[in-house]
Order: sequence, then C-alpha cells, then structure tokens
Amino acid sequence: MRHPIILSAAAASLVLACGAGPALAQTATGTVQVNGTVANRCLFVTGDVVLDLGELSLLAGDTTAIGRLDGAKLTSRTATLNGWCNGVSASMAVEALPILNTSFTDAAPAGFDRRVDYTATATASPAGGAVSASDSTLAAGGGAGSTTGVFSSDIVVSFADPTTPTSGRLVAGSYAGSVIVTLSPTT
Repeated sequence: MRHPIILSAAAASLVLACGAGPALAQTATGTVQVNGTVANRCLFVTGDVVLDLGELSLLAGDTTAIGRLDGAKLTSRTATLNGWCNGVSASMAVEALPILNTSFTDAAPAGFDRRVDYTATATASPAGGAVSASDSTLAAGGGAGSTTGVFSSDIVVSFADPTTPTSGRLVAGSYAGSVIVTLSPTT
C-alpha cells in the first residue's frame, strides 16, 4: 500500500509542472524584408520652349551688310529648359538643326542664302559643377554626350558662331530650326 502523503506530493508537483502556476513567457520574432527598386530615368519638367528671334537680317548700317545675317540676334539669346536625371551615369547630348527658310525651299540665287548655321550648347548644373554638351549644324548628326550624373536643374541652351553658307543676303520668308537636347539615364 502506498502512502497517501507520497501520492499527494507527486500530485502536487504534477499540478505545478502542468501549469497550475503562471507560465514562463517566451519571446519569438519574425522579420518582413521590404525590397524595391528605382529605375534610372530622366525627365524634362520644361522640355519645349519657343525662341522667337524676330528679324534675322541686318536692317541698318553699311549698305553692303543690310539684308545679311545679324548674328547678334542669335548669340544674344538663350533658351531655358528644366530637367532631371536620377542615375549616376546619366548623360546629356545636343543636336543642332540649321535654321532654314521654310517659305522659300528652292536653291538660293547667287548672293543669297536660305540657311543659318550655328553652334548650340546646353549647360546643366549638377552638384559637382556645370556640364555642357554642344553641336554644330555644320556637322552631320548630334554632338558627343556629356555625363551629368544625378541632377535636377535648369538646362540653358546658348548659341554661338552664326553664319550662312555664302555670307549672302537672306531670302525673305519664315525661318525655323531646332536644338534637340537629349537626357539619357545611362551613358
């Protein structure tokens, strides 16, 4: 026969072991890993600007110069675009297209011109300092690109070296040309 005291002690220890008292707290953790990507991109905030140069020919002065290209009409002007790129290897390139007479499309008679050539330069201002890219209408295709890296700034387009093919007088009519500034997310 077993003693009731031994059974009572065994039962009491079993009750204590099975949770009759407060349970010991155990901490467990889990982790949610959050991932994402941002693609290289460039964007123009202000991407289209019209630059009206007005009368392109000289109106006064030496009679031999009247009617010829007034180069100051182009070199004294700038156009401002605004853009940004978020990649460290982003670049900017320029392609200048000649200013052509769109009203008179035949070959210009001797002593006259219907084309204005020039060099266009676009300058952006990343944190590391100004970056420029240029192109001349005298060379086919666009100019070499320049690495801008990450930036957000105005892009100022300026003009230099205006000339006509024969230094002749300009044929009357409407003239149009363009400067294409390309922002590329990678070089």
